[in-house]
Amino acid sequence: MGFVRGNLDLVEAKLRARGADPTALLGDFHALDKSRREAITQAETLKARRNELSQQVGALKRAGQDATALMEETRALKEKLDELDQRAASLDEELRLALARVPNLTRDEVPTGGSEADNVTVKIWGEKPQFSFEPKPHWELGEALGILDLERAAKLSGARFAVYMGAGARLERALISFMLDLHTRKHGYTEVLPPFMVNSKSLFGTGQLPKFAEDLFRCSDADAEAVARGEFKDNDHWLIPTAEVPVTNLYRDEILDEARLPVQLTAYTPCFRAEAGAAGKDTRGIIRQHQFQKVELVKFVRPEESDAEHERLTRDAEEILETLKLPYRRVLLCTGDTGFSSAKTFDLEVWLPGQGLYREISSCSNFDAFQARRANIRYRPSSAEKGKAKPEFVHTLNGSGLAVGRTWLAILENYQQADGSVVIPEPLRPYMGGQERIVPEPGR
Repeated sequence: MGFVRGNLDLVEAKLRARGADPTALLGDFHALDKSRREAITQAETLKARRNELSQQVGALKRAGQDATALMEETRALKEKLDELDQRAASLDEELRLALARVPNLTRDEVPTGGSEADNVTVKIWGEKPQFSFEPKPHWELGEALGILDLERAAKLSGARFAVYMGAGARLERALISFMLDLHTRKHGYTEVLPPFMVNSKSLFGTGQLPKFAEDLFRCSDADAEAVARGEFKDNDHWLIPTAEVPVTNLYRDEILDEARLPVQLTAYTPCFRAEAGAAGKDTRGIIRQHQFQKVELVKFVRPEESDAEHERLTRDAEEILETLKLPYRRVLLCTGDTGFSSAKTFDLEVWLPGQGLYREISSCSNFDAFQARRANIRYRPSSAEKGKAKPEFVHTLNGSGLAVGRTWLAILENYQQADGSVVIPEPLRPYMGGQERIVPEPGR
């Protein structure tokens, strides 16, 4: 609140750069804040007067004199104090809810723009495969190979679900193990297997609540009306949209020792998204699903090291694509396309020859201290005087390393052969029992 008060012009400019309306988010912040501080100041003045009267009443009673008038004034002061305290609390809550809706401020180096059309490509890696035939999209390949069944998935669960069969299921599992092994054995991450359901406080900490409730799957014990009021209970549950949520919140309301930083964690989880704002988008194949698998990378770092760690995390994700020889590009997102909690984001987009386009396969973001403030994650800097250093907020980072389903479909489209088979990339073959290619089932 203090930062917004002292830098309101900057905050409003950053919000406009995101395409947001500062007034819609903050209201008349100065007027609200002024009224709140005035109510607090008046209350403090009345409390001082009440304490003074209490002492005078005590003195009169000890002297055997009548204190009725002063006692009446004290009672009147109490009523005014109650009103001022309620007003201050109400204004404080109004400001808190307004600030909870305000996104992170993007870095100055983030390009200004309104949509993905304004994103900036900063790197292109790999050569696009050349085919002597018309490459097919993954949904045609998966069906022909008998490894992807969208029709039966719809029977089981509805649209935007998938059933992987045979080698398709093994390939998904192989990718998860391969990614986790590379990140833990080579990149130094510690593997975590977190819960797949979290409470509202966790989703608030990483920035999904209260703004994006409609994009989540809420369990029946979660109170939607309470969430809208900013009241988060510990015993309500939501299916996680990404492992970022439980892994980042592992250290919620904790103070980490500086010697532990950077903390690097990786986690495989299924992810669940309502895709409320994606009606009619990517209806074919498995690009946009209600349930999908992902390997996530999360870091807790010193503020002065977050830029370098952001680059390292992005490179760790890129190495998966490079090891699998999947062409990709790195894109710096513009202000209008940067996520709510992020200060700066690189998207990695993999080439899909069956569709003739690049598609996002990872978003690698630096949140600065935004999530740490919401989740109260701090560290205690080293100090010559032990125990006297004031805790500071860490910077949090995260990125997909990678989205497993999109890596799966990228392999199908990039490694497809003229006879309808799909070659399995060499690094995955040990995880597939030595299998070198996926061939159509007999009769297909």
